[in-house]
Amino acid sequence: MNTNPSNHEALQLWGGIECTLNRVGSDYFDQISRSGHELRIDDLERFANLGIRAMRYPMLWERIAPRGLESADFRWSDLRLNRLRELGVRPIAGLVHHGSGPRSTSLVDPAFSAKLAAYARAVAERYPWIDDYTPVNEPLTTARFSGLYGHWYPHGCDELNFARAFLNQCKGIILSMREIRAVNPSARLIQTEDLGKTFSTRHLAYQADFENERRWLTFDVLLGRIDGDHAMWEYFIDAGITSHELSWFLENPCPPDILGINHYVTSERFLDERLGRYPSWTHGGNGYDAYADLEAVRVRAEGPSGPKKILGEAWQRYELPMAVTEAHLGCTRDEQMRWFKEVWESAKSLRNDGADIRAVTAWSLLGAFDWSSLLTVANDDYEPGVFDIRGPEPRPTAIAGLLRSLAAGETPDHPVLDAPGWWRRDVRYLYSPVGRPTLGRPVFESRPLLITGATGTLGQAFAKICEARGLACQLLNRQQMDIAEPDSVMRAFEEYQPWAVVNAAGFVRVDQAETETAACHRENTAGPATLAEACRNFDVPFVTFSSDLVFDGNRRTPYFETDAPAPLNAYGKSKAEAERLVMEKHPASLVVRTSAFFGPWDDFNFLAGIFRSLAAGAKSSVPTDSIVSPTYVPDLVNATLDLLIDNERGIWHLANPGAVSWLEFARMAASLAGFNPSAIEPCTTASLNLRAQRPGFSVLGSERGVLLPSLENAIVRFLEDCEMLTARPREFSVAS
Repeated sequence: MNTNPSNHEALQLWGGIECTLNRVGSDYFDQISRSGHELRIDDLERFANLGIRAMRYPMLWERIAPRGLESADFRWSDLRLNRLRELGVRPIAGLVHHGSGPRSTSLVDPAFSAKLAAYARAVAERYPWIDDYTPVNEPLTTARFSGLYGHWYPHGCDELNFARAFLNQCKGIILSMREIRAVNPSARLIQTEDLGKTFSTRHLAYQADFENERRWLTFDVLLGRIDGDHAMWEYFIDAGITSHELSWFLENPCPPDILGINHYVTSERFLDERLGRYPSWTHGGNGYDAYADLEAVRVRAEGPSGPKKILGEAWQRYELPMAVTEAHLGCTRDEQMRWFKEVWESAKSLRNDGADIRAVTAWSLLGAFDWSSLLTVANDDYEPGVFDIRGPEPRPTAIAGLLRSLAAGETPDHPVLDAPGWWRRDVRYLYSPVGRPTLGRPVFESRPLLITGATGTLGQAFAKICEARGLACQLLNRQQMDIAEPDSVMRAFEEYQPWAVVNAAGFVRVDQAETETAACHRENTAGPATLAEACRNFDVPFVTFSSDLVFDGNRRTPYFETDAPAPLNAYGKSKAEAERLVMEKHPASLVVRTSAFFGPWDDFNFLAGIFRSLAAGAKSSVPTDSIVSPTYVPDLVNATLDLLIDNERGIWHLANPGAVSWLEFARMAASLAGFNPSAIEPCTTASLNLRAQRPGFSVLGSERGVLLPSLENAIVRFLEDCEMLTARPREFSVAS
């Protein structure tokens, strides 16, 4: 029987923005600035409209008092905290988030904790009405990255630096809460930590046991549990910490009021001494054994423990109120939604079993930058969150709808949620599985995504990527559904009952369109219009593709979505007319304009032809007077699927940012592949005697959001996917 008083209330939805302010060398990496939240107070209303009850909100020491308390500037926080108050959202004040303090201190500075406490007192005096605090986010994780692995300042790489950095942060938490409670006796400590788990081969069980004990350190220290009998006592002593220093924590416990559990798919690790099975970048060791340190989900046959088991272990160990204080996954939109739903359902299930779990936090509401490099370099590698910030203003993604449903106590019903996440499917394996699977392959049923163009590059790419993303799909050829015949379309819709339709079919031969105008119009104009009407009648989303050739090229700046079409050739005219008819018949449609796409699964795209010529020792002539924005097919497909899932509509431009001539494009790819780019010779478009007139400049930009990475980035990945990046010319093969 569940007697937990907190469970009489519904599970709450909390929120948070990625606000890390870490230091690498002399440089600070500020996520608040990079996301633009620094300048957008109206973000807070966006967050409140999700149904969020509490917000982990940054009041970071390094930002507010970088040169000391005497010059602290609270004006930014004043405006935002008061706005949260007006919106009815309770702030959870974060003072240090993976940081090391202002330049005058560091995590190994003996005075760090006292300096942080003085700042905490100033915050409490400024905002005596704030009841919830996280003085230091994830002290154990931060200490590992800053004191043991050397990633962040002060870049320590030994046990003593780690121990000092960790204990200084814990002491800072305790002293900070003491100062805060001197102002507000009812203030609560919501202490966060990334709670992972380590698995291993039998030989490395001792290392896994150590790491599985270490993962509890933050909570054990604050609860005053690190005594002479604790498994980690001797570790600290051996590292160089005195028994007097450790005893201070026994004498000054500061139990968290709520344990904040952060757990990620990658938080669970697997250790394996068989180095030859894994790439060198996974190799490491402990001074006794060398081993690969891997994401357990990628190699462990039994799969990850998952959020329910991790939360359950924390509840069994402490029986203290808990909240999931970060729930985020850097992945495709559908997988992000599946992860959050799994975390939410895990928390609800444990509550039903009696665990006191108060909330689940939608973390990274605005997405995050460069966690792929652990915030050590500024590559502008952005992963969206509940909102996508790559447009004029933050755009709500499908995750926003999911959160609103959960906050309202409703069951979300988006079709992508029918499938399990990638961490539950066979696609998770990057290496030969170790161990025995405990579960069979997941079985799920879902309405399919209907994809036309079974024989084309784009249709096949959609089918391939949908399979990888766990999106049920049905790829149809013309015999299965003739897109220009209403009766044929109706029969297919009734048979497959799709939740959405992607039209990847079409007449693609630009020069032949000049003489085969009827065929071109049938496939490129009548077909999309017929599908759009059917989708309107069946009330399902529709995506179709247009082209940069709807423009005449009489400019030298990128074309945007609102620019009026002015096609020069029959193909462009068929696409422009299709755009008009589709939006007229089904205004909720999504029309994607793209340009010059190339991909790893097509032997007949432009780059594949260039590489065949170069590998054969032949020269190629490529125009230098036609400027385009080439598009990598996997990027195009993934971005289109994300927009479809987000229920976006209207015209979008999707192309890898970059304005290049066909010659520059070919030479750039050839150079990266190891060919001699001078073997590709310049020519004019006119010299090719093409039947259809092309625009001299058809670069696509976007005023709605630049969603694809740079062209150079795309070419590198194209070559990697074709296994051509480091091969010698004689080894090249464009077949995949």
